[in-house]
Amino acid sequence: MLIKSSDDGFIHPFSSEITARATYEGRRDMLRLMACGAAGAVLATWAARDALAQTATYQRPGKLAALAAGKSGVAGAMTMEKLTDYKDASTYNNFYEFGTDKADPAKNAHTLKTTPWTVEVEGLVRKPAKYTIEDLLKLSAQEERIYRLRCVEGWSMVIPWVGYSLSELIKRVEPLGNAKFVEFVTLADPKTMPFLGSRVLEWPYVEGLRLDEAMNPLTLLTFGMYGEVLPNQSGAPVRLVVPWKYGFKSAKSLVKIRFTEKEPPTAWNKAAAQEYGFYSNVNPNVDHPRWSQATERRIGEDGLFAKKRKTLLFNGYEAQVGQLYAGMDLKKNF
Repeated sequence: MLIKSSDDGFIHPFSSEITARATYEGRRDMLRLMACGAAGAVLATWAARDALAQTATYQRPGKLAALAAGKSGVAGAMTMEKLTDYKDASTYNNFYEFGTDKADPAKNAHTLKTTPWTVEVEGLVRKPAKYTIEDLLKLSAQEERIYRLRCVEGWSMVIPWVGYSLSELIKRVEPLGNAKFVEFVTLADPKTMPFLGSRVLEWPYVEGLRLDEAMNPLTLLTFGMYGEVLPNQSGAPVRLVVPWKYGFKSAKSLVKIRFTEKEPPTAWNKAAAQEYGFYSNVNPNVDHPRWSQATERRIGEDGLFAKKRKTLLFNGYEAQVGQLYAGMDLKKNF
């Protein structure tokens, strides 16, 4: 049974209709291990993934045992559109630290080392902290959930992300009253990221959101996709997912989250401010200077006679995020 929540096709599905249950088994086992102080054993899937031959990226990197059976994502924000094939989603990527061609990250990201890994939270917060991946997995009160969401970057995919709302972490660190923005800093390791010598962007890659955007339930701290840990080329071991913005806003391989009073300078905005605004909301009415953004190409539907899809304002999530931009000129604040 599917319950429609709006006229744009978004529905709140029962968990049994999202993905096969077998994909998400193991949450109770993980909790038992954590209770015994053995969370590291569960997170061994990250170490195991590093040993896989990622040049054949559609070889799955290992199950993510940190998913609550019967839990689905934000009510009213899910889509039951056909999922993008895992192979397509994991071999057509933007991750310039591993190359600028869409196929480069899948070929080159096997060099990324994701264990051990920490994410430091600093800046205008009462409780700055440094979290391991194990810490982050245990942090959410709502437990990890399945979010079947669209992602758009001129081309689009539908991916079942595994994670929880970033707001869970933000509430823990208690932002100060003058904190207005959140800056996300990604790994910049020339030993494991062979294309950091490229002058396309400044490194490390930095992105940012307004605090209220970061607090929206659809802004995700993400550890997996398709019920498995993130493959390296998709931003392992932890990334941001902001589904109503163009994909470059969803920073990969996070190492630092900083709360600031002023708007942080971001990678693509610094490289080409006239083309990549700070907000970068999906908006069919705002063209990129070099191409129209009124239509998109769905990966997996790119045959000779495949029609492009009309791009939806806020990628179709207007009901969930439109109020964030009330009164703003979305062409000026692009």
